Amino acid sequence: MIMINPHTQDQELRSQSIHFLEQSPAQRLQILQELGLGRFKFLSKIRLNDENIDCVIRFLQNPGEMKFPNLSGADLSDLNLDDVSLIRGNLTEANLQGTSLLNADLIFVNFTKADLRKADLRGATLNGTVWLETLVEDCQLGIGNGLTKQQRKELQLRGAKFNHLVEDD
Repeated sequence: MIMINPHTQDQELRSQSIHFLEQSPAQRLQILQELGLGRFKFLSKIRLNDENIDCVIRFLQNPGEMKFPNLSGADLSDLNLDDVSLIRGNLTEANLQGTSLLNADLIFVNFTKADLRKADLRGATLNGTVWLETLVEDCQLGIGNGLTKQQRKELQLRGAKFNHLVEDD
């Protein structure tokens, strides 16, 4: 009977994740499409660092079972993720500082302890989102984006800015 060392398996996944992140955005997109993960094309934009290696490992472990994006702890800072769909995404403790998420579909996203300082979520759909201990200073949020009055008030007290795009009217 052959025993597979889980540590060796972990090292192999880590190695594959690093290799993935070393590729150009176009090459990453091709790999994602081959794995049936083309809908997660935002992975073609993320930086190579420890946080994102761990994130990519989660996607590569069971690509066929990846229904909703698990981006907990990921570094998505300063990226342009306009129009992205992260429905039911787990962004717990994710770094989204300075990220543009204009018109993004963020329904039921968990932002617990995420950093959204200076992020731009104008026009984003935010129904059912969770904002526990989320950093939101200078985060731009639009009008009529699915937040409850209570969420809107709480986020504003924590430093979020509510303004709108022309398309919000």
